[in-house]
Amino acid sequence: MSFPYDALLVVSFGGPEGMDEVIPFLQNVLRGRNIPEPRMREVAHHYELFGGVSPLNGQNRALIAALRAELETSGPNLPIYWGNRNCAPLLPDTLQQMKQDGIQRALAFFTSAYSSYSGCRQYREDIQKAQAAVGTGAPEVDKLRVFYNHPGFIEPTVENVQRALEQIPQEQRARARVAFTAHSIPKAMAAGCAYEDQLREVCRLVAENLSLQNWNLVYQSRSGPLAQPWLEPDILKHLSDLKTEGIADVVIAPVGFISDHMEVLYDLDTEARQHCEEIGLNMIRAATVGTHPSFIRMIRELILERIGTETTRRSLGTYGPSHDVCPVDCCLPGRPRHLEH
Repeated sequence: MSFPYDALLVVSFGGPEGMDEVIPFLQNVLRGRNIPEPRMREVAHHYELFGGVSPLNGQNRALIAALRAELETSGPNLPIYWGNRNCAPLLPDTLQQMKQDGIQRALAFFTSAYSSYSGCRQYREDIQKAQAAVGTGAPEVDKLRVFYNHPGFIEPTVENVQRALEQIPQEQRARARVAFTAHSIPKAMAAGCAYEDQLREVCRLVAENLSLQNWNLVYQSRSGPLAQPWLEPDILKHLSDLKTEGIADVVIAPVGFISDHMEVLYDLDTEARQHCEEIGLNMIRAATVGTHPSFIRMIRELILERIGTETTRRSLGTYGPSHDVCPVDCCLPGRPRHLEH
């Protein structure tokens, strides 16, 4: 069978893999964002606690290995390439390699489940810049749709939250709270995309599946100037508020992330856990979807959709499956959106 695409490109944020890479990595991440030097050094210290190694690259390698096995077994057996925004393998280098390998048209899977400037449009801009750097013969790249409400994302998330809840003694479980977390973004950026709506829908779907009554959507990992409004409430303040309410147990479910990278390992497993220990709140952190088989099968399903061999576009909840091709004004930073999804 002839396919309209001859490769899959996994597109991600990237992360350092040694102390010598931390500052260059952060300089790439923060370029043009007016972040004070002390704040950058503070974030660098987070990486120092882990030997300067972000877990993200390793997790992407595991994702690619699982996906390669899935495609080799079930098809389509497309070669998989990997390109990052901020750290090797960088997108221009990857697209150059794809050109040398004769790749003409690729599908792209972004390691972000949601629509936002930083989670979608900026990656598309990065690909366009990489194509320009490669020049004539650079492969065409089409993005797979966002998958926040796909069963292959929701069902593993439900499973992970259930397992976390089961770690709380049964007699205390009914009073436990679930805090769904996601990376905070500036409110001006949020006004131009469906990020908040999509996150709320994921929380609602998971809570509905588990018959949860006591849950909240909160945010973590803000990095902008204090004077700039970002999405709230912040996870640490929320944890303090729960303690004030007399809550004894909380499950933190990082639904804004697909793997346990630095924002999960430091901001939740280190900082939030330490805060919970200090205030006497029992914290259980739910796993991310990672390489869950249902999630890997979902990626294959999204590929089949775009190839045209899968006509059922699965989704759960209110909004239906997202668009394949983003509108020109989709996820513009700082501009109110005209299209909801």
